[in-house]
Order: sequence, then structure tokens, then C-alpha cells
Amino acid sequence: MTDMIYTRMGNSGLIVSRMCFGTMTFNHGSEWIPGVAKVGQDAATEMVHHALDAGVNFFDTADGYSSGESEDILGKALGKRRNEAVICTKLGFRQTDQLGDAGLNRTHVLRQIDGSLGRMDIDHIDLLVLHKTDFTTPLEETLAALQIAVEHGKVRYVGVSNWNAWQMARAVQYQRDHCLAPFVAGQYLYNLVARDIELDVLPMMTEMGGGLMAWSPLAGGLLSGKYDPDNLEEGDGRLSEGGDFLGIEKATARKIIETLSDIAKTHDAHPATVALAWLLAQDRGHSVIFGASKMSHMDAALAAPGLTLSESELSALSDIAPPAKRYPHWFDAMMTDELNTKILS
Repeated sequence: MTDMIYTRMGNSGLIVSRMCFGTMTFNHGSEWIPGVAKVGQDAATEMVHHALDAGVNFFDTADGYSSGESEDILGKALGKRRNEAVICTKLGFRQTDQLGDAGLNRTHVLRQIDGSLGRMDIDHIDLLVLHKTDFTTPLEETLAALQIAVEHGKVRYVGVSNWNAWQMARAVQYQRDHCLAPFVAGQYLYNLVARDIELDVLPMMTEMGGGLMAWSPLAGGLLSGKYDPDNLEEGDGRLSEGGDFLGIEKATARKIIETLSDIAKTHDAHPATVALAWLLAQDRGHSVIFGASKMSHMDAALAAPGLTLSESELSALSDIAPPAKRYPHWFDAMMTDELNTKILS
């Protein structure tokens, strides 16, 4: 019996588990982000099957993770169970020193799609995400290349990552106007200490029919409770390799960690489980990309769908570091409050 929960990816028919197993940690031995990419084939295969058995059907990778090694390992790990999985991979970052071997131009997009298919030994990509923006390639060229891949059966659905809200909105409207496959997913940084997307990106995706895939839901491990905010170098993960608090003050980070720990004790749960449960509670359509380098990390993440936080617990966490309203957001809020006052009075 599993506590896994599922959702449609944005305004599409693609059904995915709300917990998505991210494979950035998979590596054949190259020195790509040593504090993160350290899971070899045997351990990766065990983790992938553990995820599948727990009800996870959603897996995230990228051509840039360990120069494609993550894709290769994921493909081998899935093996005959490939049809149980929804595979998301990403492209856009530079692959070699060749001038055009980067970005979202037609040649690079189509070449990298074929490369990903070959490395994973699959005949189609379930969800292809553009990993970054490209201000040197016309948007129309990129969208035309994606349409070719969709029409040839190499890609089923498409999405973006790390785009500004206006860029994604412009692209989706263009896709609608020209009957192209629309972006149905957006991968964005989102966690208790990094909530910028609440101001523009999340409202935009709600209006445009996109589903969120939250990456770094534990803020590089900070929200797992394994770090002392004052001594990051003593950890063994991404933050000890030179990460930061994503702009948040240490005192605020410490308060979040303490609150997570207190709530975790109440539920006899891991702080990481609580942090992930908070994310799942923000919207029933959100998916959360969790990574792991140990089986214990997986178990803490997989427990999140089964943990229900009370309204007071959710508020206690949400009220610590809400995103500051910038103009025109504070103006909109002021006008909305004024209108509501007149209507209700």
C-alpha cells in the first residue's frame, strides 16, 4: 500500500506522481559537482526500483547532469520497467566547446533530443523541458524545433525551467495562436527559503495551464536539518561545497530549521519530510523533485505524501519568510483590499 498521490501535469492529460525522483546525483565517476553527483549504477538502480515500488512514476534528469551520465544511468536502471515511468529530461546548457553546441537553436535542440533518446535507450521522451533561456535564438525557432520533435513522436509534452514569467506567457500564447504543442510544465526553484515565484511565476502558470515542478525543495539540504547555519562547511552536501542561503538571512534560516524540527518531533517525522509536506500543501497540482544519495534520504522524501500538516503548522512555516511584495504587487494588494472593504461594508 502506498501513500503516493498523483496529479495531471498542468492543463494536460499527463498523469504524474507528485513526488518526482530527481537523478542529478547519478554519476559514473566524473568530477561533476562532487558534493552532489556521487551515486553509481548499482545504487541508482536500487533507488529507482525503490521509488517505483513506492508509487513514484515521475523521474527527472538532464543532458547536462554529469555530461549525460545521469541519463545513461537512469535508462539502465529503469530497464524493462521503462513503461512504468514518466521520464522528464532537459536541454539547453553548453555540451562542448563547439560554438553552436548550446542554447535553444533548432540544431542543438534536435541533436540533444536524439542524444538523450540514445543515452536512455528509449524511443520517446515523456516530458522535455528547456533548461534555460536563450536570448540569442528567436523564440519562434525554438518552438518550431519542439513541434518537429512532437510531430515525429520523439517528445510527448514540453515545458520550461528557469524562464521569466513573461517569457513563458509569451511562448504559451504563441503556441496557442499557431496550434503548437503548449508548455504544460515549469521547473522552478521553490522551497521554504526561496519563494520568489509566488509573486509572478505561480499566478502565471495557473492562468496559462502550467504545472509546477519544484526543484531544490530542501534548499540544497539546508531544510533537511543536517546543517548548522553557522557552520555550513561541516556538512557533506551541496551547501558545504560553496552554496548559500539563496539570499536569506542566517537568523531567518535558523528559525525555519528550528520550526521544522519542532513540527517533525510532533509527528515523529524527519524535518525533510515536513519541508516537503509543506510544499505539497501549497497547491494540489505541484510536483516536488527530490534527490537522494542515500536510501534514507529517499525514505524521508517518500514519507511526505502521507504527512498531513495542520493549518497552524502550515502557517507557522509560511509566516517566517514570505516573499516581499514588490511594485506593482503591493499596489495591487492595496487596491484589492480597498475594493473588498467597500464591497463588504
